[in-house]
Amino acid sequence: MYKTVKGDMKMNYSKKDAITALIFATVAMAISFMVWACLSPVANQIASDFGLSASQKSLMIATPVLLGSVMRIPMGILSDRIGGKKVYIGTMLFIIIPLIFVPQVSSFPLLILLALFLGMAGTTFAIAISYVSAWFPPEKQGLILGIAGMGNIGNALAGLIIPQINKSWGFDWVYYSLIIALLVIIILFSLFAKEMPISAEKKTLGEQLSVVKDKNTWFLSLFYFLTFGAFVALSNYLPAFMSDQFLMNPVNAGLVSAAFAAVATLMRPIGGVVADKASPTKILTGLFFLVIIFALVMALLLQNFIIFISCIFLTALAIGIGNGVVFKMVPMVSKGNTGAVTGFVGAAGGLGGFFPPLLLGAIKDATGSFSLGFVLLALFAVICLIVVWAVYLRPKTNYQNS
Repeated sequence: MYKTVKGDMKMNYSKKDAITALIFATVAMAISFMVWACLSPVANQIASDFGLSASQKSLMIATPVLLGSVMRIPMGILSDRIGGKKVYIGTMLFIIIPLIFVPQVSSFPLLILLALFLGMAGTTFAIAISYVSAWFPPEKQGLILGIAGMGNIGNALAGLIIPQINKSWGFDWVYYSLIIALLVIIILFSLFAKEMPISAEKKTLGEQLSVVKDKNTWFLSLFYFLTFGAFVALSNYLPAFMSDQFLMNPVNAGLVSAAFAAVATLMRPIGGVVADKASPTKILTGLFFLVIIFALVMALLLQNFIIFISCIFLTALAIGIGNGVVFKMVPMVSKGNTGAVTGFVGAAGGLGGFFPPLLLGAIKDATGSFSLGFVLLALFAVICLIVVWAVYLRPKTNYQNS
């Protein structure tokens, strides 16, 4: 039997319960993230049908990220209060509604509204982290949260599977297939996974929101804005980018996006394991430096396909490891408010995925090139590098020897 303490209540549960919770949370996140990214692989087709500009297409791709980011805060808190399983299932039932209507959409404003509601799929990250972390002891959090975070593979699956479904069965079946997948996981989750251990001592909303007073919450949010934001932005925008920049067909562009997302996702648990054994902040310092180098090379040599592909996948390695490292640090900040901190940090990461596609579309319309977008990525990585050094490495901190 495992034992853990939530508030003043000691919980006993089996290893099987914990592993089952981890599996279902991860699979449910993967399917939900496919929904979150479901417009991106068919963005060029939609843009052609609606006659969209590059900026309008970018807005459509980015809109689901917006709600999926800001709603992570209340959904993480709600999971801590009433249980992650309940919140998870309720969220998946909700996102079926916009999926039903996307194939019938006839106007761009309505499409944007549905895209906004599809964004609720992105909140499953905060729900999953709250749910999974309750089952495992602190010394395993880096690995376990890294595994749970592999639900991000849904972005890769969207890029890999959705173009194939669209090509073989048509646009409507992209969304009908996602509805079927959601219904299956909802039923299995309901039948086989147990609700997480919930403290008998309920925290007030004020106590849960007290994490905003901890400066580390904001520093982790800044770092995750870069690492997860780059993951979301690039995996969502790459299908359209590869088609525009290198004239790839939708299936091959989707494969590039899927491979990028897969590499970043698979690196996440590795980042968690490494951060369990070494200083997370020192690891982040090296990763931010690498992102600066790769981004500048892509900006300068954007026309070279081989160099771009090499750098984009090296960037996937760096940000994937970075995602695992950042969330290893979350339990150090949370003090029992894992859902709340996860919500704030996760929201920052999601917002980091919202703005870059909008900027890339605007930059493309204004300059005719995407190069400036990668320069801005490098500049933001410089800011993160300065902050992690100034805050955690130069002075003595609790993280130095963690």
